[in-house]
Formats: sequence, C-alpha cells, structure tokens
Amino acid sequence: MLESPRIIQTNEQLTAVIHLCVLRAEIGQLMGPAMAEVGSTLAAQEIAPAGPCFSYHLRMPTDSFDFEVGFPVDRPITSTGRVQMSRLPAARVARSVYRGGYEGLGQAWGEFIAWVDGEGLDAQDRLWECYLTGPESGKDPDQWRTELNRPLADECRHPGVSTGR
Repeated sequence: MLESPRIIQTNEQLTAVIHLCVLRAEIGQLMGPAMAEVGSTLAAQEIAPAGPCFSYHLRMPTDSFDFEVGFPVDRPITSTGRVQMSRLPAARVARSVYRGGYEGLGQAWGEFIAWVDGEGLDAQDRLWECYLTGPESGKDPDQWRTELNRPLADECRHPGVSTGR
C-alpha cells in the first residue's frame, strides 16, 4: 500500500555508507551484510545512527544497482575499510511511504514514479529509500514501512501543475 505522495524540502544529512555496484539478483545477498558492517563500524566509533538505514541510488536501477547503503549520523565518522562518509542531499523531493514486504517495493516504486510523471514533475535520476520499520520490528510485513524519495528539479515541466504542497 502506498500513502499519498507529497512534495517536501529535505536538509542535507551526513551519512556513513558503503558504496555498492551489484547486479539486481545479488542485492538481497549483499545489502544486509553491508548494513551490518556500517552498523558495526558506527558502534566501534561509539556513534549512534541518527535515523533508520537507507539506500541512496546514484542512478535509476536497471539490471544493476549503483548505490550507497548506510545510516544517517550526527557527526563525521572515521572512514574504516569499506565504510565511508557521505551525505544525503538537501533537495526538493516527492515522498511517499510504502507499507508491506520488501518484495513489493518494485511495484510501489512503479506506482510512485507514475504519480511523479502524472503530476508533470521533473524528477532527477537519483532516488533513496529509508527503511522505517522492517523485520526487526515484527513478523507481519503489512506493518513494515519504507519511505520512498525522488529528488526533483527546481521547476515542474508544466507550469501551473499542482504539486500538493
């Protein structure tokens, strides 16, 4: 289930991440261990995550993914191994929240992107999702929540289009 999208302005956020370039078929095997590695690095540096884990895609996923996976942080970390400092951008974004299991994320993104296009919004080729609640919060996937974010260019393609702000 996809909540009604809205347009918001985000602030820049420091992050601790691992950059991955993987085939679509590999993402399920590699993403969890990467998140755990970032979490271990933060714990070793006595830095608590400043929010839920996320994946920031540097381009629209195709048969491969080029993305960062990690956690927001309130202060810089010391880069260690694969874990590096990065940032989520300050951006005007279309945002929605998907409720359901991770296997439904592809369809949710499709619906969300169709809404963005239908509103005449000029979306960038990047996106990110924040895993607000997931398997760690309970076994019922209907209760899991994933925030979908699609950065937008400064202007709509079609002047006068309502963006729901």
